[in-house]
Amino acid sequence: MNNSEVTPDWNVLYETASAQDGYFTTRQAAEAGYSTQLLLKHIHAGRVVRSRRGIYRLVHFPAGDYEELVIAWLWSEQTGIVSHETALALHGLSDVLPAKVHLTLPLSWKNRRFRVPENIVLHYFDVSANDRAWFGAVPTTGPGRTLNDCALENLSPDLLQQAAQQALKRGVATVDELTDVKEYLRGFGGLNI
Repeated sequence: MNNSEVTPDWNVLYETASAQDGYFTTRQAAEAGYSTQLLLKHIHAGRVVRSRRGIYRLVHFPAGDYEELVIAWLWSEQTGIVSHETALALHGLSDVLPAKVHLTLPLSWKNRRFRVPENIVLHYFDVSANDRAWFGAVPTTGPGRTLNDCALENLSPDLLQQAAQQALKRGVATVDELTDVKEYLRGFGGLNI
């Protein structure tokens, strides 16, 4: 059965969107039986709003705290992982306030040609399942992985030191995990535990 034969099911669309802070993609809508034309009717009726090309939001769904992250994740075809300074902020490590969403995509995406939204900074790496965590609706790098990524990207030594100390104090990372952090901070007096 192709998508044109699927009967539109608002409950399926709502269930998909509710797991993603009220957002869904064109593909997910089609899987629930909604053609682009039918989505347009729902936009005109005020039930759906277009957030970005191929990404929509249910209008009456309660607003989430991290909608920008969900949109970035959906833009990446649910492949990206929130990382680097954005993940630091999510984990509550340091006083970093990222101006853009940092997203790590698989290495296989590195040579793809696509338009990157201006609020997203891309990194490429195949993040293992052990280095992942979930924050609400989106995957993020775990604390140890996040700290090492920030060290490799030359985050301010003061912020990295603060973040590492907080992670160690809370027990969300171990000194042995922070190999890149220790190496980077060696040039700035070392990791103070």
